[in-house]
Amino acid sequence: MAQIIAVHSFRGGTGKSNLIANIGANIALQGQRVGIVDTDIQSPGIHVIFGMNENKIKRTLNDYLWGYCNIKDAAYDVTDVLIAEQGNTDTIKGSLFLIPCSIKTGEIARILREGYDVVRLNDGFQELISSLKLDYLLIDTHPGLNEETLLSIGISNILVILLRPDHQDFQGTAVTVDVARKLKVSKMLLVINKVLPNLNFTDLQQQVEKIYNAPVAGILPLSSEMVQLASHGIFCLRYPQHPISQTIKGITNQIAGLVISR
Repeated sequence: MAQIIAVHSFRGGTGKSNLIANIGANIALQGQRVGIVDTDIQSPGIHVIFGMNENKIKRTLNDYLWGYCNIKDAAYDVTDVLIAEQGNTDTIKGSLFLIPCSIKTGEIARILREGYDVVRLNDGFQELISSLKLDYLLIDTHPGLNEETLLSIGISNILVILLRPDHQDFQGTAVTVDVARKLKVSKMLLVINKVLPNLNFTDLQQQVEKIYNAPVAGILPLSSEMVQLASHGIFCLRYPQHPISQTIKGITNQIAGLVISR
C-alpha cells in the first residue's frame, strides 16, 4: 500500500518545496516509485526546482480539479532530471513523477474566486497512486490551514512539519501540531530549517521537541550554497556530501523507517 507523506509549514518561505523535492529524489534513488503533487495552488513553484518549462506544461492539477482531464494526464515523469543531476543512469532505480499547479495568473485567480471540490482532490490522490503504481505520494501543501490542507494532513500516513527558529513560526506550528493530533495523524516529524550555523543544534532540538512533544527529524543550517542554487535544481544531487544533503538523507531514512514500523 502506498504511503502518503504531507509536507507542511504554517508560514510561507520556509523552504518546503525544496525539502519535498529533495526527499522525493532520495526516495526515488532508493528504488521506489514516487509522486509529488503541488497543491500550493495559490503560489505554485516546485516545478521550477525540476527545471520544467512553463510553456511546455500542457496539463496541471488545476485542469484536473476543473474536470478537463484525468489526473494522470497532469503527471510528468521527471526521473530524467535525477539522471541529469546524477550523471549516471545506473544509480536511478526508481521513478519520480510531478503533478504541477498552473502558474498562469488567470487560472490562479479563478481558483481564488471559485474554489474547487476538495473531494475531487482526494479522489485524484487515490487515482494517482493506482494509475502510476506509486509506493509514495508526497503532498506539497499550501502554507497555513485551509480545507485542502486539512484534507492532506488528515489522509497522510506521515506529516512532516517544517519551521524556522522564529517566534511566528513557533506559534503557527503549535496550531498545526494541535490540528494534526485532532485529525489523528499516525506519525509526525518536525524539521527545522534556515538555522544559523553558530547556534547549538542540540539545545534547539531539545527545546523544540519539548514545546511540541514531537520528534525533530533534522535541523538544516542556513547555507550560502542553497541560496546560490536559488531553487534551480535538486540540492542533494548537486551537493551530495553537504551537511544539508546528509541531513535530508537522514530525514528520508526516518520516513522509510516509520513506514516499515507501521
